Amino acid sequence: MDYVERVLDQLKRKNPNEPEFHQAATEILNGLRPVVEKHPEYEKAALLERFVEPERVVLFRVPWVDDAGAVHVNKGYRVQFNSAIGPYKGGLRFHPSVNLSIIKFLGLEQILKNSLTGLPIGGGKGGSDFDPKGRSDGEIMRFCQSFMTELYRHIGQDTDVPAGDIGVGGREIGFLFGQYKRIRNEHVGVLTGRGLTYGGSLVRTEATGYGLVYITEEALKVRGDSFKGKTVVISGSGNVAIYACEKAQSLGAKVVAMYDSNGYIYDKAGIRLDVVKQIKEVERARIKEYAARVKGAEYHEGCKGIWSVPCDIALPCATQNEIDGDSARLLVKNGVKYVAEGANMPTDLEGISVFQKAGVVFLPAKAANAGGVATSALEMAQSSGRLFWSFEEVDAKLKKIMVDIYHNMDKAAEEYGCAGDYVAGANIAGFIKVAAAMMAQGVV
Repeated sequence: MDYVERVLDQLKRKNPNEPEFHQAATEILNGLRPVVEKHPEYEKAALLERFVEPERVVLFRVPWVDDAGAVHVNKGYRVQFNSAIGPYKGGLRFHPSVNLSIIKFLGLEQILKNSLTGLPIGGGKGGSDFDPKGRSDGEIMRFCQSFMTELYRHIGQDTDVPAGDIGVGGREIGFLFGQYKRIRNEHVGVLTGRGLTYGGSLVRTEATGYGLVYITEEALKVRGDSFKGKTVVISGSGNVAIYACEKAQSLGAKVVAMYDSNGYIYDKAGIRLDVVKQIKEVERARIKEYAARVKGAEYHEGCKGIWSVPCDIALPCATQNEIDGDSARLLVKNGVKYVAEGANMPTDLEGISVFQKAGVVFLPAKAANAGGVATSALEMAQSSGRLFWSFEEVDAKLKKIMVDIYHNMDKAAEEYGCAGDYVAGANIAGFIKVAAAMMAQGVV
């Protein structure tokens, strides 16, 4: 049993019943084999064992009162995974599926994602099993205030800087920040994704979707290709999906399908994004409304069928493991050439293998969806310097970061003997920087 296998075996035994965490660790550590073989000092320093073990895990209860006066109790989490290159940075997710395994998988991925941006931020993640759907603004405010009443003890602008994720948008960030400010009596950049009126950054809303398209555009460009005339399928209809659609359309692509958790829409003429924004951002309604409003559009119950829609480029932007082996084979059969992950770990291990064996250009989440955290770090820089950059300035910095990520992972893959394997390339490029920092700081 080699070093990587030994660490994975130990991880699974110490952390039973955490399948998402096991999956993420397996994908990452297997991709790091060439680095570990080149650096035997890592094994002596138990570097991988320390890398996959969070520095700190905070679990807490979140009691709150609904509009009818009933008391509810949810679980709250913050996993501070690795601070070797900077303060912990990573989103908060409010969704009924949230558990420790999911938060740990997200936090582990976040370490490498943040490293890939080239910015000085470590990895962390947090959230709650609270479901904001169907809740009033008052209920969400009371929940957020209760959540922050515990979380504030563990975060700070130089310690841990959370952001939004699934279920945590501008409204929730506002309530969370307000409570932090109230308790600590200080106005600092302790959360990113804040409103523009109280320290937020332009482009933050668009950042993950735009960044996803920028890195895909670079992969196309180096192959003498572009988005122009390409057919694109995007899963999801939240923030990431909407702005990936917007940027892809601006570059000449035709986006034909999107979905939410109930089902997907197909519009062969091309998705009308203004209608999607009205339904999802203004009305907070279900995407099936699109088919009722746009002539010729189709709505199909269930989500998995979206991968049967023929496309040149697939951008999964919803949630983990939405593309399995069967879905990947269907995409390949129907001619997909590029898959770039806008969500966190949306393709399972079998799906990744199918894409790679078929020669599909596969851009993994830790690289492809790094635009959100990159712009969060730019927001942190603006907060620290009391600066406010224009939309064009932030967008240009975001695009450069995404282009650099593509070339850095491409170079790392080639250097370590796995040219074209961007899963390994992203893992290696992100890990090298973190490993060097951990080694320099001793056994901590």
